[in-house]
Amino acid sequence: MSRRPSAFSALIAVDKPAGLTSHDVVSRVRRAVGEKRVGHAGTLDPAATGVLVVGIGQATKLLGLLTLDRKGYRATFALGSETTTDDAEGEVTAEAPVGPELLEPARAESELARLVGECEQVPPRFSAVSVNGRRAYDAARAGEELELAARRVTIHAAQLVGVRPEERSWVVDLDVSKGTYVRSIARDLGRSLGCLAHVSELRRTFSGPVALGACVSLGELAEGGAELVHERALDPAAVLGLPVRELALDEIADVTNGRRIAPGALRDGRAPEPGERLALAFAGALVGIWRREGARLVCESNFPQGIEGVR
Repeated sequence: MSRRPSAFSALIAVDKPAGLTSHDVVSRVRRAVGEKRVGHAGTLDPAATGVLVVGIGQATKLLGLLTLDRKGYRATFALGSETTTDDAEGEVTAEAPVGPELLEPARAESELARLVGECEQVPPRFSAVSVNGRRAYDAARAGEELELAARRVTIHAAQLVGVRPEERSWVVDLDVSKGTYVRSIARDLGRSLGCLAHVSELRRTFSGPVALGACVSLGELAEGGAELVHERALDPAAVLGLPVRELALDEIADVTNGRRIAPGALRDGRAPEPGERLALAFAGALVGIWRREGARLVCESNFPQGIEGVR
């Protein structure tokens, strides 16, 4: 059975509230806009809030193409205990005293500065990491131990926002590479300090080029529906990080049929470089991702319906 055409296609950013899974957000978006084809990029834990990029209609095809290589978080590191999940959702497994020196801002800033750079990180036991086809969280819930391999991640920046002595916690802004677990950062930091730690609050402040200011709330979406999406759609070319090549009307038929076209000129006036990928746009919509090959442009992906939002 062929899939019916989507009513429209767009990328939006949702400010995910606490208590919902990323899939719950997808379900809410489906109801709000009346479209079944909805997906998300970059899963957030249920307790976390903040930027979640969502694709609607043909924009779901873009989700696997988004690099979103760097992500930003504002996290609260609660000192003094570890939990089963490395956040406040889990049960406390161990406690340790927190020396008063660890609640001094200067000490906190010094320790955070040591985090910056590349490191080997073991994901939390309760995570979506797959080992031999089995999710780590499924094994953890069954009381089984999976051997999770360390992965190379980068902490680009770790800055102290403030210390909360009465709560024995640090509030931290982080800029990290894709695949980095903030819960693991807190766990490993607590162990190195000898006081143990876990994440008590987590908010994603940006995902690639998409920041909180671009987000809509689920409440706004429920009220505004598809009309709000049209108003607040993300620019798909900008999110993909691709230069834009505007199409002329007489090129549409060739592009739709995947026939090679002349390189033409990008918006900045230059010709595409050999091998360069670019976004083809027409009437404010992304209609294809193409690449220069020799003296022509060749098709990588086409979006016949057009993904709105190109500015």
